[in-house]
Amino acid sequence: MISFFRRFFQSKIGLPVFIGFLVLIALAFAAADITGTTFGGVSGGDRVAVVDGEPIPDTDLATAANTALDQVRRQNPALTMPEFIEAGVLDEVLRQLIDRYAIGNYAESYGLRAGENLVNSEILQIDAFNSLTGGFDQQVYLAALQQRGLTDAVFRRDLADGLLEDQLLRPALIAPQMPEKIARQYAALVLERRRGEIALIPSAAFAPTTGPTQAQLTEWYGENRTQFIRPERRTLRFAVFGEETLEVSATPTDAEIAARYKRDADQYKATERRATTTFVVPTEDAAKALVNRIRGGMSLEAAAREAGFNASSTELRSREETANAASFAFAENVFKADEGGVVEPAQGTLGWYVARVDEVERLPARSLADVRGEIAERLGVEKRSAAVADLTAEIEAEIDSGTALTEVAEAYGLTLETTPPLLATGEAYGRPDMQIVPQLAPVLSTAFQMDESEPQLAVAGDQFVAFEVARIEEAAAPPLAEVQEQAEAAWRRAQGAKLARAAAERIVGKVRGETELAAALSAENKPGFEREAIDLERRQLLAQRQGNLPPPLVLMFSMAEGSVKLLEAPRDIGWYVVSLDDISTDPVDGEPGLLEQTRSQLAPTLSEEYRRQAAAAMQQELGTTINDDAVEAVRKQLAGEQ
Repeated sequence: MISFFRRFFQSKIGLPVFIGFLVLIALAFAAADITGTTFGGVSGGDRVAVVDGEPIPDTDLATAANTALDQVRRQNPALTMPEFIEAGVLDEVLRQLIDRYAIGNYAESYGLRAGENLVNSEILQIDAFNSLTGGFDQQVYLAALQQRGLTDAVFRRDLADGLLEDQLLRPALIAPQMPEKIARQYAALVLERRRGEIALIPSAAFAPTTGPTQAQLTEWYGENRTQFIRPERRTLRFAVFGEETLEVSATPTDAEIAARYKRDADQYKATERRATTTFVVPTEDAAKALVNRIRGGMSLEAAAREAGFNASSTELRSREETANAASFAFAENVFKADEGGVVEPAQGTLGWYVARVDEVERLPARSLADVRGEIAERLGVEKRSAAVADLTAEIEAEIDSGTALTEVAEAYGLTLETTPPLLATGEAYGRPDMQIVPQLAPVLSTAFQMDESEPQLAVAGDQFVAFEVARIEEAAAPPLAEVQEQAEAAWRRAQGAKLARAAAERIVGKVRGETELAAALSAENKPGFEREAIDLERRQLLAQRQGNLPPPLVLMFSMAEGSVKLLEAPRDIGWYVVSLDDISTDPVDGEPGLLEQTRSQLAPTLSEEYRRQAAAAMQQELGTTINDDAVEAVRKQLAGEQ
């Protein structure tokens, strides 16, 4: 696509955020507490809505919004709450909260129940609540809820509502079938081709070259602070340590070496191993007859072939290994025979063995002096590992007991380091080329959920890292003085955007009056205008749906043939003029399998549509009221405006 599309995706948010919002279907609602108070209508400022006489506290909405932001941050870690709110997602969060309350209350009014035992069984199936041994752990459960800002009562209520929704709606939504005629219409859209033009009227072409005054800039900055929000930054203090770092005594004593030699005496006694070539026959008589022929001068391999068997050779094996592979009797006979000699027939699990000893390896016994170095090295490794484990356990106990990280580092000789302010992505703020210590990468996610002065210990590969959050800089717009130049440029761009809109409206008017877009652009006599012809099939657009879809193209594929539309570009970049000249569609029947594929792909969407319609009907029957003032108060609080 043309270059002005790309500039949109270099902006702070970009379209992936909006795509993430569209596919955000289910949010677990949460709250610090739920009161049992009910009232007839929305009158209290702490209730964002009332469903069937039951209030939805503003804390539910705030915490659900934070939960939603956490989910979206898995794809976009640097996203801030003000950007999240600005994109309009709070309304979607509120809708889902109201849906959950309405469906749960409606189900209960018709006698459906989700009892305590059923809820308990659901909790027991959640792996996140299991201990290291794999079983449910009450302390792990409560800690997990606390981390999410949930209480046991709230979490159980949410699970119960989800179970009621399953009972009420799943039978109707499990396998929806879209009628063929409707599916055909959607399938035809895939084959639709649109031709037209897109132009950008840049704000820079109209922006003033001087100004603003300080008063103008201060007023404008106050109204547009969200454009300058800096993401949350955290400064970490940490110490990396392992076997090489900790000072431990790992030299074994003579007594320890002697004790280990005595314990493992079997490893050092004289040993013998033998390699054989064998084959198995079904009876003892056959085995004896073949052994006699081999001893008479026939090779074992020839005897095996003549009898219809395959001979196989083994590597050197001890007596025990030979017995395990065949039988004790066979092993005894093998170790009685001479090298190159034929073994007396012996019965094994598969039959009677005919064998020849191919090689004999005899290792003499090794004295303590012979293996002293080997044992000392092994003991040293073991002692060092044990000592490191003990010291690590001590350090962990110190941290868990609340000892400051600086004191722990001093007591154990650890070197403390401090990072520059980091983003959730791991980048150093303002220094994207700077690389952080690799051992910090696995703990970043945890570090961005911790409070200050809350040290923790984590495993980082074959080392350990003790870390704490030394400083938290919340996501917020900086003082104007710190971004004076950027704010002045943005102000000029915003002023230019107003004039660019007027120019874009003139151009749209001319194009609607049958003037060519190129001619209408030229008539403005301004530099920097961009125009590109578009000839694109919808399936090409759909192929990019997991990536960045330029908004002007999305608009073009939703317009009527022969129409011209105006679209504002983000961040006051300018205005798009989108002109659609022609729409053509190939026959659906010319694409084998497209119809069924369309029906299959739209099935989840159909289920969600049915669910929304059902929830809306339940809300209407139960009675639902929204407190717009309370919702707005939550919006401002989350956005940091109050």
